[in-house]
Amino acid sequence: MSKLTIKDIARIAGVSAATVSRVVNNTPEGVGQETRDKIKRIIAEHGYQPNAVARSLATKKSSTIGLIIPDITNPFYPTLAKGVEEVATSRGYSVILCNSDNNDEKERKHLEYLKEQYVAGIVYNSFYQLGDEMQSIVNHIKTPMVYI
Repeated sequence: MSKLTIKDIARIAGVSAATVSRVVNNTPEGVGQETRDKIKRIIAEHGYQPNAVARSLATKKSSTIGLIIPDITNPFYPTLAKGVEEVATSRGYSVILCNSDNNDEKERKHLEYLKEQYVAGIVYNSFYQLGDEMQSIVNHIKTPMVYI
């Protein structure tokens, strides 16, 4: 069984994909109550789940936070990761954990990856003091960042 898309739901409902998107995103304007109810019924009947990746690409936002730590085997960092995850989850976010193994090249790659994923924020704990190159990368990431 293939996964339904917004376009599939729109075809079944006889409406545009934009109309289905308005219903899925709870946009109050532009959709009458009868049409809204019909779309919600079709969504429920077919078990439609919005594609978070597609949404992130379209909005350039996600409900994910990146956490970069230098050494997961250091007893301090699992405690830090647990705290970040608890707070993030309580606010509706998920966490991507990135372990740099005290390697600045891995840190650079993790920063680029998190930027590409449109994470909502980054908690960054570097083993190294930020040099000019890393500072430049950090400065060009337009994502809210907490540097530990």
